[in-house]
Amino acid sequence: MIKINLLPFRTARKKENIRRQISIFFLLILFTSVLMYWYAQILDKQIITVKQKTEQVNQQISKYKEKADRVAQIKKDLKALDEKLEIVSSLEKQKEKHFVLFKSMPDLVIPERMWLESFKTDPAGLTIKGIAFDNPTVAEFMQKLEKSMLFSKVDLKSAKMKIFQDDVMLKSFELLCQTGITQEEGKKEDLKKGQNEQPKK
Repeated sequence: MIKINLLPFRTARKKENIRRQISIFFLLILFTSVLMYWYAQILDKQIITVKQKTEQVNQQISKYKEKADRVAQIKKDLKALDEKLEIVSSLEKQKEKHFVLFKSMPDLVIPERMWLESFKTDPAGLTIKGIAFDNPTVAEFMQKLEKSMLFSKVDLKSAKMKIFQDDVMLKSFELLCQTGITQEEGKKEDLKKGQNEQPKK
């Protein structure tokens, strides 16, 4: 009977299997390394793209911020200009109002029975100081001021007798004239007063 020794053959097959497993293991490591390197390259490109876009966005934000600051400054300048124009317009209106008042005042004074000492103007109206012979003269002057439609209201602030040269006793008075309504509104008020003053039948 012939006996065959298979031990060397089995040993060779085991060695071959081990070599194959080792080769597969190294191939897997190599493939994994290549895959990770490829994925890392993709991530780097994406990160670079995101950084570039971020820089572009930041640049645009800076530009828009500069424009917004300019717009805010322009609005601020325009507001200051509007305030100055309002002041100028108000001064012009006051100047025109005072011109009309001073131009009309000589026609309102009661001739040879009174004279004016001083004027003081403010946004609310006009303060008039003067001298008159008596109370009826002051009352008549106040009526003429009210009917002139230059003032919305005329009040007597003070009235007292005062001794002048040669012991002459005259009435010193001070009036507060408010300018709160327009000439058209004054006409309406006068019309209402006229209707109320008409005698009832």
